[in-house]
Amino acid sequence: MMPSSLSRWLVGAGTLLALPAAMAAERVNVVTSFSILADMVENVGGEHVEVTSLVGADGDAHVFSPSPGDARSLAQADLVVFNGLLFEGWMERLIDASDYNGPLVTAAEGINARAFSPQAEDEHSEHDEHGHDEHDEHGHDEHDEHGHEEHDEHGHEGHDEHDDHEGHAHGNEDPHAWQDMQQAQVYVANIRDGLIEADSDNADTYRANAERYLEEMAAVDSEMRDLLSEIPASTTIITGHDSFGYFANAYGLRFLSPVGLSTEADPSAASIAALVDVIEEQDVQALFHENMTNQSIITQLAEETGLPIAGTLYADALASEGEASTYLGMMRHNAEVLNAALAQPGHDDHHASDHDDHDDHDDHDDHDDHDDHDDQHDH
Repeated sequence: MMPSSLSRWLVGAGTLLALPAAMAAERVNVVTSFSILADMVENVGGEHVEVTSLVGADGDAHVFSPSPGDARSLAQADLVVFNGLLFEGWMERLIDASDYNGPLVTAAEGINARAFSPQAEDEHSEHDEHGHDEHDEHGHDEHDEHGHEEHDEHGHEGHDEHDDHEGHAHGNEDPHAWQDMQQAQVYVANIRDGLIEADSDNADTYRANAERYLEEMAAVDSEMRDLLSEIPASTTIITGHDSFGYFANAYGLRFLSPVGLSTEADPSAASIAALVDVIEEQDVQALFHENMTNQSIITQLAEETGLPIAGTLYADALASEGEASTYLGMMRHNAEVLNAALAQPGHDDHHASDHDDHDDHDDHDDHDDHDDHDDQHDH
């Protein structure tokens, strides 16, 4: 009897030990291109996803070089999520090399993309006249009318349109749309739809998680507007590379950078000299590092101008730890750092009308249309 009982006990214990592995195996294996998308997927997917980020925290997607191991990760994935808008110049080649043929989510599909050109600084300077109003008028409503349909038609399969692009060039559209919380709502909707396509059995959970996450995003967005409204409209903010265009338009600020959209670029001596002149002319009060860019550029500017470096902003990657290790925490951190360095409470507030427009605009209800569409669209 003893050997038989012991055998049954060992078999039962083995079965219990195998349960966590079996549960993990049932999770949707999601590969994302960089850390911000990974956090969004984890929030929408919850316990049903296992997420791998190709470019990790504090990593620079601009200079990332995929390895054979990354191709194997894609080959084993159930879902692949990337930004699009040529942010990951290496992604298309990696997908081809991996022979991955599952669903693809282009997270930025359906956003109101911000045009980028060598005259981008002029665009920044014009935000007081039409930047945020134009965003409120066109940005989210345009997604409601077109974003989801376009996503259904080519969002998961749209990587072919970029096959001709090589390297890290961004093209004519700024890919950093997650820097605007209202544009980021489009990301969440696209991720939700991709998870439903990959795992329809848990569709209701993904919808509920996305709805909760959107509510959290709206709350953080409101906090940020309160903080950033204390910064005068005339303030110029200097960062390492041109990644805060959407942030500037959304929150009524002005950003300048010694280089363009890509961190690979090295500023010329002439561009540094021109920026020093701008700093002196516009009475810039502080400079800011970015977590994943070459900090020597901003350090050089600080040495030449005598300005303090007021902190670190997070643009293209989450922090490895601390508040900025999540997307919502990163956005809140950036607003807090800017407020601490540049706020002048009680100034003639040009943000007031922007904030009222935001309060009148029910972002959360806009996504009810997505949910209604999901009920009609069988993934």
